[in-house]
Amino acid sequence: MNCRHCGKVLSNKFVDLGYAPPSNAYLDSTVLCKSEVYYPLEVFVCDKCWLVQTKDFVAAEDMFNADYAYFSSVSSGWLKHAADYTKMITQRLDLDESSYVIEIASNDGYLLKNFVAAQIPCLGIEPTTATASAARELGIPVVEDFFTSVLAKKLSETQRAADLIIGNNVLAHVPDINDFVSGLYLALKSSGVVTMEFPHLQKLIEFNQFDTIYHEHFSYLSLHVVVAIFRNAGLDVFDVEELSTHGGSLRIYAAKSESNRLPTDNLKALLQKEETFGILSLDTYLNFQRRVETTKHNLLDFLLDLKLKGKTVLGYGAAAKGNTLLNYSGVKPDLLPGICDAAQSKQGKLMPGSHIPILSPEVLVTNPPDYLVILPWNIKDEVKEQLAFMTGTTFVTLMPNLDIDL
Repeated sequence: MNCRHCGKVLSNKFVDLGYAPPSNAYLDSTVLCKSEVYYPLEVFVCDKCWLVQTKDFVAAEDMFNADYAYFSSVSSGWLKHAADYTKMITQRLDLDESSYVIEIASNDGYLLKNFVAAQIPCLGIEPTTATASAARELGIPVVEDFFTSVLAKKLSETQRAADLIIGNNVLAHVPDINDFVSGLYLALKSSGVVTMEFPHLQKLIEFNQFDTIYHEHFSYLSLHVVVAIFRNAGLDVFDVEELSTHGGSLRIYAAKSESNRLPTDNLKALLQKEETFGILSLDTYLNFQRRVETTKHNLLDFLLDLKLKGKTVLGYGAAAKGNTLLNYSGVKPDLLPGICDAAQSKQGKLMPGSHIPILSPEVLVTNPPDYLVILPWNIKDEVKEQLAFMTGTTFVTLMPNLDIDL
């Protein structure tokens, strides 16, 4: 395999998480007689441009389809994050009724509904039918397609150029990252700004967040590599913010190179911080596998101990990161009999690979377990606040390290 950005042959493996189905491919219990497709989950690092990337096995169209079950609006914390961003960026860029905003991977309208409320014209681009339909019900115009340079060219011919292009947690999801970023240039006004949010590779390595690796994430991004990819497409990253979302994310600001925006001190400082951490050193990546295996063994020891002691245990949050962790560790319903999730689109289905049933959170009211394992550890505090009534239950997170609230 060649690097998706610079084309160099990849020879350095970052981590091997075995075989797993796509993490959002939730199963209907009526089709268990059919075969389930597993793909290798291997991640390589390019020692030329430092793009960390999954090995090519599964196409985006096979994962982001009509049955895609992730709806952004399920998380109240994420809704607040989107509302706060809208207020901030509207003021920073002086957006008004004459402006035009495009969001790529607009999902169910969780963010663009704020622009609609402010009467700022906008357009969502979203390939999954269920979420696109939910956005349209909120009055948001949606192009139901994947964003590519071809689509961007069509938009530039039929729509207004964008004052602002937004992409939250989409940059890592695109198989052809060069083509995607080239499309941003085509769809952007000469004076426009792009903001992209993505999980920060440095945090993944530093805090052993390997459960954020799954097939839907084709790339794992440092600021260094994003600056290089954008520059190659005629866009300059001129500012960056560190965010707490998803265990540690970056929000970058970019503009067309000809706009001659000067880089901020924040950008210079974070590039230096990454270099000091070792983001440009091969040794930083080659030591990761051992840490991952240790976490797996500790998880299995914990669940087996609960089983031997006769304790009841359930999971909470049928998130993609949970599927990575459970499938890599080989956890099945004998150790984790069910996982509760507030998303009705997931309830009644089974987790891919592990086949653990997904339950309504009402189960926690009628029959609370001794232990509740919160799989989406990045929203641990939000979940504990929602479930504060479970006074007799011990809350547990398994990642980045085993954490038991006694």
